[in-house]
Amino acid sequence: MSQPTTIDVRKTIGSGYGRFWNFKGRYRVVKGGRASKKSATAALWFIYNMMKYPKANTLVIRKTYNAHKDSTYAQLKWAINRLGVRHLWDVKKSPLEITYKPTGQKILFRGLDDPMSITSITVDNGYLCWCWFEEAYQVLNEDDFDKIDMSIRGDTGELFKQLTLTFNPWNEKHWLNKRFFQADDPNILAMTTNYTCNEFLGDDDRDLFEWMKQNSPRRYRIEGLGDWGIAEGAVFENWEVREFDWHEIAKRKASVGCYGLDFGFKVDPSAFIAIIADPETKELYFFDEHYQKAMMNDAIAEMIKRKGYAKELITADSADQKSIEDIRRYGIGGIIAAQKGPDSIRHGIQRLQQYKIIVHPDCENTIIELSNYVWATGADGSMLGKPIDDFNHILDAARYATERLDKPVDVKTNLKRAPSTLPGGGIRRKRF
Repeated sequence: MSQPTTIDVRKTIGSGYGRFWNFKGRYRVVKGGRASKKSATAALWFIYNMMKYPKANTLVIRKTYNAHKDSTYAQLKWAINRLGVRHLWDVKKSPLEITYKPTGQKILFRGLDDPMSITSITVDNGYLCWCWFEEAYQVLNEDDFDKIDMSIRGDTGELFKQLTLTFNPWNEKHWLNKRFFQADDPNILAMTTNYTCNEFLGDDDRDLFEWMKQNSPRRYRIEGLGDWGIAEGAVFENWEVREFDWHEIAKRKASVGCYGLDFGFKVDPSAFIAIIADPETKELYFFDEHYQKAMMNDAIAEMIKRKGYAKELITADSADQKSIEDIRRYGIGGIIAAQKGPDSIRHGIQRLQQYKIIVHPDCENTIIELSNYVWATGADGSMLGKPIDDFNHILDAARYATERLDKPVDVKTNLKRAPSTLPGGGIRRKRF
């Protein structure tokens, strides 16, 4: 018989989450800035309490199933190791599943992209009584949440049923705000955390937040302190998030493929966007993106190849001619420099404003930027006629990508290609 495992919970998880750890109401909701350890604490809670309650099983939800592997699944494996109980857990990759060996309790992973896999869930031992929505902000339709909420039901004996939601806040108009943070309900714990409660951060991490505080106060308030993003003064109001099949859009006679790249590195990300434009209906369909910091030029070229855009005309930020030449030498022959010119930001914004923008739900960073890209204001609160220099990396790439729409497009000779799967999968290609 194995010896009991003793865990110092306070030392293991640190401070700032006492209410979260002890709350047993129906809804436990945490919005937080980056590095606020909200996901790490949630993962530790589930592992610890499943060992404490031998009949409890957990369902972990993300918008798409494939997103679990490098997020919740990895975070729960980390929590198991952090608690020193790896020998007590069986961790499987195919399908993703984590089992507590002594009792057979399970942690199951599902995505909202496969609703049938959720409604048919059963467990062999005990009850499915806990659910964790990670990156809950990505759940744009409240009905999707309600369906999962209703599935956590029935008699669970002495156990309590609970749904945990963790996310970074981007826009105060999201349904999560009204549903949980503006509610007065004893069954809801809604709390905000930030990096200041994370005693495990290094000095370099804290220095980055201090830099953000001094140089990008609005981003600091949202990403650093975990406050809601405010959409007042939004630059773009002509957009919506909607599922669509880009193959069908691409069949339109006037459709044009537009691809843009904005360079970044340590502080700002490199941002890539893929758009199908329909000049006749005045619509732009944003169907693929990439958003990543610290990318070298060879990695950018490899990403473009992997997504299937190596032969496309890609318009990149002309401020970095050296990188453009470098990427061209790595096999991306169609990359060209944007023709910025005087007042190019305003002209690019006006071009995008002339179209209806439809964003595929998988383009998460595009949604975040469109929600938070606002006009700068003066001391008296008046609009200055120029946008803030933040939440604009994808949108800068979109300005570059759509420069070609200022000129007549020859549908026979211009770029009329896109990869065969959405988003960004495979290299097989199909002409529009």
